[in-house]
Amino acid sequence: MVSALCLAVKSGVDVRIITPHIYDKALIHLTTRSFYRELIYGGVNIYEYSKEFMHSKIFVSDDQIATVGTTNLDFRSLYLHFECGVWMYNSKAVLQIKKDYFDTLNECTQITLEECIERLPIRVFQEILRIFAPLM
Repeated sequence: MVSALCLAVKSGVDVRIITPHIYDKALIHLTTRSFYRELIYGGVNIYEYSKEFMHSKIFVSDDQIATVGTTNLDFRSLYLHFECGVWMYNSKAVLQIKKDYFDTLNECTQITLEECIERLPIRVFQEILRIFAPLM
């Protein structure tokens, strides 16, 4: 998924991801943050929402396509849990979802590459967590 997102950026797609700053599970949060460096280096813009815990999964593309559902972009959601989502095409709801996304983006902090440089013990721990990421 990291490669696909970075490749999308290289082909001219504006890729923006919002993740929660306030987390419900520390190990999942550390694992998620372990991917920031590679994504930001690849041109993906990453933001954290810190007002409260956010658990939404939405995707908007080209003002015509959107999804809303429970599906994460990970192995468990896509292959094991059979999670669901609603795919919308040329629906009025797509622009409403886009507006909500940008309203949320205005309340987020963009993560910089400098912020992703962790101390060595934390970085080593994150690299170990990444091995188990598909199982989390």
